Parts: sequence; C-alpha cells; structure tokens
Amino acid sequence: MTEHPTSHEGRQPVAARSQERTRPRQEASAAAVPPPVPSVPAPATAQATAPSSVPPQDPVGAARREGDRLRFVGAATRRIARGIDLDEIVLGLCRATVPTFSDAILVYLRDPLPVGDERPVAPFVLRLRRTDRLRLTDEDGESLGTAGAGIQLPESEAGRASLLDPQADVMPAAQLCEVASGGALSEVLRGVRPVFGDSAAARAALPELLGGEMGLPGGRRAILAPLRGRRRVIGAAVFLRRPDRPAFEPNDLLVAAQLATHTALGIDKAVLYGREAYIADELQRTMLPEGLPQPTGVRLASRYLPAAETARVGGDWYDAIPLPGSRVALVVGDVMGHSMTSAAIMGQLRTTAQTLAGLDLPPQEVLHHLDEQAQRLGTDRMATCLYAVYDPVSHRITIANAGHPPPILLHLGGRAEVLRVPPGAPIGVGGVDFEAVELDAPAGATLLLYTDGLVESRLRDVWTGIEQLRERLAATAQLTGPDHSPPLEALCDDVLDVLGPGDRDDDIALLAARFDGIAPSDVAYWFLEPEDAAPGRARRLARRALSRWGLEELSDSVELLISEVVTNAVRYAERPVTLRLLRTDVLRCEVGDDSPQLPRQRRARDTDEGGRGLFLVNRLARRWGATRLSTGKVVWFEISTRP
Repeated sequence: MTEHPTSHEGRQPVAARSQERTRPRQEASAAAVPPPVPSVPAPATAQATAPSSVPPQDPVGAARREGDRLRFVGAATRRIARGIDLDEIVLGLCRATVPTFSDAILVYLRDPLPVGDERPVAPFVLRLRRTDRLRLTDEDGESLGTAGAGIQLPESEAGRASLLDPQADVMPAAQLCEVASGGALSEVLRGVRPVFGDSAAARAALPELLGGEMGLPGGRRAILAPLRGRRRVIGAAVFLRRPDRPAFEPNDLLVAAQLATHTALGIDKAVLYGREAYIADELQRTMLPEGLPQPTGVRLASRYLPAAETARVGGDWYDAIPLPGSRVALVVGDVMGHSMTSAAIMGQLRTTAQTLAGLDLPPQEVLHHLDEQAQRLGTDRMATCLYAVYDPVSHRITIANAGHPPPILLHLGGRAEVLRVPPGAPIGVGGVDFEAVELDAPAGATLLLYTDGLVESRLRDVWTGIEQLRERLAATAQLTGPDHSPPLEALCDDVLDVLGPGDRDDDIALLAARFDGIAPSDVAYWFLEPEDAAPGRARRLARRALSRWGLEELSDSVELLISEVVTNAVRYAERPVTLRLLRTDVLRCEVGDDSPQLPRQRRARDTDEGGRGLFLVNRLARRWGATRLSTGKVVWFEISTRP
C-alpha cells in the first residue's frame, strides 16, 4: 500500500482533487465497462501517444484505479456467468477483456474436456478454442485493422511472427499443444496462479503453448493464466497488450486470476450440463420407438417434440404394437412431470404395456395392470394413457382411457369428431375400474392420438385446444377434397402448426393412424375339428382360396406349411382349431388353438420321426411367429405374393 504524504506540500488543492475525481466519472460514463487500466490509444491514423499515467505515489489515483478494477471484475464476471454453454462462456471472457483489460486474448482448453469425476485421458492436450483482438475504426466506421497497426515492434522481435500482427487474418498461434509432463508449461499450469510473460517460468512455457518463436510484446505486456476447474486444470488463457500501451501491473494478476477462476468454473458447469442434457436426451429417445411397424390394413405416422432446450426430458410416449389376427394396438401416454425420473417411469410403463399387449389382453385390462404397476413404482407415480386396438378385418376399434385427452377421428369426407370415450382416472390412482368402448373405424378415416402438450398451455385450456385441433384437422381435410384423405406425414406437420407462442410448455407426442382395412373378399376363415383328418381338409380349403384369388403358383408351398402347422395344433388342441388366410401385399396364414404352449424350433436328430415342421416353415416362409393369447396361441406365417 502507498502511504499518504504527511506534509502539506505533498497534498493537492481541494479543487484539483475534485477535478481529478470528476474526470474519471465522465470517462467511465462514456465507456461500456470502466477501464481498470489507461484508455485505449487513438487509431493508427492519428498520432499514437501513450496517455499520461497517474503518479505512483498519488493515493487518490491509486484508489480510483483500484475501484475501476473492482468494477471491471464485477462486470466481467457477470458477463461470463451469463453464458450457458461452453462457447458462450469463452466468448463472454473474450468480449469482457478485449479491449478493456487486454488488446488480445487466446483461450486454450483441454481436449477432450473431462466431465465431473471422469479421469482425463492421456496425453494432456490443449486446443486453441478462441482468439480475439481489438479492431479500430476511423471516423466513418471503416476498419483500420487490428489494434497495433503502425506500431513498430522492438528490434529483437524483427522478422518474427507477432501475435498482434495487423496483417494476419488469424493470430499465428498453435492450434494444438501437447503438455509435456514435467515441462515448463506443466509447471506453470500446476501452479494455478497467473504469471507475467516476462517471468522466467512464462518465457519457457509460452513458446511451448503458442508453438515456436512467436513475437510477444516486451515487458509485462503478457499474462499466462491457468484455467482450473473444480478438480483439475482444464486450460489456459493468455492476455496481451500492445507495446505502446502501459504494461500490466501486479494487481492485474489478481484480475486475471478472478477472470480465469470464474471462466473455469463456468466451463466446468457447462460441460457437466451438456453431458446431463445429452444423457437425458438419449434416455428420452431410446425409450421412444425407433420406427413404427407396418401392420396390415393401417398406415402410421408419429411426431415427438420436447418442451424446450432447458426441459427436454419428459414422460410422453407413443407406441404401435402388432397383435395376432393382423390387429394393432395404438398407445399414447404422459407421465406427469419433467425430469429423469419421469422419463424412467415412462420407459417402465411403456415396457409393461408392450408385455401386456403381447398377452392380447383387452384394453381395459391393460390399463388396470398398468395402474397396478404404477402403484408398485411409488405412491406419486401418476400418468395418463389411452390404449386402442384396431381390427382391420372387422373395421372396428376398441378404446380404453385413463385420464387422457380424447382422440379425434377424421372421416374421409372431411368431418372431424372428438370421440366420446369414458375419461377414466389416471394411472397410479388405484382402486378404479376402466371401461372400453367399441367404435366403427371406416376405411379412409384417420385416428389422431396426442398428449396434452399439443392442446393445453398457459394461454388456453385443454378443451379450447381440442376444439382448435379439431377445426384444424377439418380445414386440412377440406383442402384435399371429399374423396381423398390428406397425406399422413403432411397431416402431422400441419397439426403441429396449431402451436403458437407460449404453447411449448410441455413435450408433445403424436400418433396418427390411417385405417385402410382388409376387404371381406380378401379374408378366408374356417374352424377345424381337432382330428386326424384336419390337415388334409385344411390343404383343400387353402387350395380353393388360392385358386379364387389367382395365386395357384403358391399352392404347393402354402399347402405344405399349413399341413405342418395344423398337424402340430391338432396334436395338443382340445377345442376346434381356427384357420384364417389374409390376402394383402403378402399372403398371411394364421392357425389358432387352445394350447398355451408355444412351439420352438429345434434341430431334429437323424433318428427322430418328427421335429422338422418348424424347420420347413422357417426355410419357406417370408416371416413366421407364434403369439400366446388368453385363450391359447396363434401360429402364423407369411409368404410373398410377388416373384
């Protein structure tokens, strides 16, 4: 600290001290950030003269400069703290320091950056993340190049590439630097504290960092500041001043330390937040279906939108699950809340719904078991869900609801109606019954299932949003004409256009199903008594159906496979066996019986008399499978109708 002079001769007159205090306030009011050091010199076209410095023994000037430093540090750290991601934080450091604190800055960060307690990879590599330099303009706003134009470098630096060279488009610094263990740069970074560029440690470390013989301003016009996060060094910053500008002072090391500390902690938080956001997004995406199936008689399309970048994890989901008999289950649900917990619960409920669908349970039973599963997960695990089963043969759809917004059915003629389904209680309430309704699903109609994020927001209630959605669907259908349905993908995009400003408070799941159905003329259905003559009768019935459909070339393969599957069903069945053929883009055969035991393919030994039926099915059929039902099972296979 500078002591106050004791003699009257050393004191300034009151008027002089008042004028001295007034001048910096006027200068500060014209600047965006109060400079902690002398002002930036005039452009190169004008005479570059260094401003007079405050006498070192002047207590008023020292106090003023100290106050300027504190105000600068406060403003700079606030600007750095405003950044959320990595680039914003580094940019905040550069914009806060150039030109107020330095004329140029280089920021190096570890590559790759460690996350949290993650052990850094070897070797220790620093990558140049960002550079920034002061640029000057004339009175007309035209650029005069970088700060330092027209400034002569010291003779000792002649012919060397300067980091402040105005002719260079980029600062001539190394992009990558491998920090040698035990080297000069490693020792400076390990010390954590900023050092002047003319110190012995910095003179050895800076060439290693910047790469080769870079022209550095002489004197104390460079500061090397390590960037240390919560657990380790994650980078370094180099602050530079032009030769015509006053050198850094010892107190500027404290300023550089404050800037480096706030920047490093901000980078640590940004990297950790980015990793958490990535994990959350991956969790959400992996719990949603990668793609939709292509079941017979129905076309599907879907959309999913997160709420926002800051709350992209939610509990909304959709699903389409093929069922026996060419049916398909359509599911949409919404777990309450926005968190990793909500996404995890959503994944558990979706998996449970898929398992229950595989048992071919009625929709109301599926919701009942989902309710029980939600109660096992916790007392506050609440969700809404709508479960529908579409049968393309009967052109009917069965729907059960658990507190979810009702679906909308868009008819072929353009009429859109909100289906009246029992609302039900949300999943997780417990002790409630769910009801199912069976409705017509005419060919050409489109069923739209959605979550409440599409129709409810801070600016509108859910029923207002549902009515707006219904009107939008009707208007879109009228544009395509009464005899044509709007394209399914375009319809989904048009539906999302109902969202306005302020309507993205919640994530959105959307599932659209276009009912094509299967014509009765393309379906053949029989009952077979479980007796030895059943396989022969099944072959004859299949041959007649194929002849009626003009598929005689498939008779040999189909008869062989039907004979094997029916023989296996008759062996274990006690009630009549069902046989159904469906003709669409493929020929599908379904054989059902009342035995719950699913067949398994196995390799038969040479001495075995049986065990080769499923082997033939696997070799000759395009696809095959077996599904357990509440009343038994169904074994099916498909054969392509095209050569």
